[in-house]
Amino acid sequence: MIESYIESGKIASRIRDEASKMIKDGTLVIDLVEYVEGEILKSGAAIAFPCNVSINEVAAHYTSPANDKTMIQAGDMVKLDLGAMIDGCIADTAVTIIADGDVDKYYTQDEINLHEEIVEASSAGLEAALATARAGVEISKIGEAVHEAIKEYNLNPIYNLMGHSLEVNNLHAGISIPNYNNHDDQTLEEGQAIAIEPFATNGQGNVNDAPGKYIFSYRMHKPFRLKTTQRVLSYIENNHRYVPFSGRWITDEFGKRKSGIALMQLSNAMAIYPYAPLKEKKNCFVSQKEHTVIIEKEGCMITTL
Repeated sequence: MIESYIESGKIASRIRDEASKMIKDGTLVIDLVEYVEGEILKSGAAIAFPCNVSINEVAAHYTSPANDKTMIQAGDMVKLDLGAMIDGCIADTAVTIIADGDVDKYYTQDEINLHEEIVEASSAGLEAALATARAGVEISKIGEAVHEAIKEYNLNPIYNLMGHSLEVNNLHAGISIPNYNNHDDQTLEEGQAIAIEPFATNGQGNVNDAPGKYIFSYRMHKPFRLKTTQRVLSYIENNHRYVPFSGRWITDEFGKRKSGIALMQLSNAMAIYPYAPLKEKKNCFVSQKEHTVIIEKEGCMITTL
């Protein structure tokens, strides 16, 4: 099993680094997410969740719908979050890139300096967490290390976003890794797979739901009178039962009208769960950096370097 975690980590990190070079002025978000997802499949891995590309004040959970026209601008803070899976063993990794190009068209130099500080803060938070993670450590101590590192920049972590444990075919396996000291005395165990993902912001440090729902996860089987809705649910059960999926994938399979009606009905009935994009409460900038690790007796092995 460890070998599968290592293999999925190598794939995810390679594609993360390659896709990061695409983050520049004029890049369509849909081109970026489709490149990432296509490369994961070409590598022989499965997609652990839809590629997230969340820009500026959006912290997480944005992936392109079909025919998305969202475009990256120079100087934007672009969070690229992706996951690959080998034999159900998941690698989850993220990086924040300041989009290349003529930044003076969109931002002042002071704003760019702020962007760079926020990006550096989430990286520092991750480094502090990695230095703390080991078997027997309380998860609150990891959060405390993240918080202290980010506070050095006079910034805040995102308090209501957390890292998470990973299990086979299970992206969020029950343990949450905070970005502050939440006084949880649960300890990590040797051999656990953990995704650690500090977020830093110049805002107050909380996210709210933003409009739109582009990522979903399967919850349960339910009967539906409308044949198309039943067909879409069967397709989800057969292809996306265990990990989150994109509404775009359903649109590609069933068309815009049929998929839209089906996803709405399935969500309303709670046969699937819809994830809204998450935006910083005061619309301030957010950065993220994430690695997947395997907990060891005296530290941790990073699978997504």
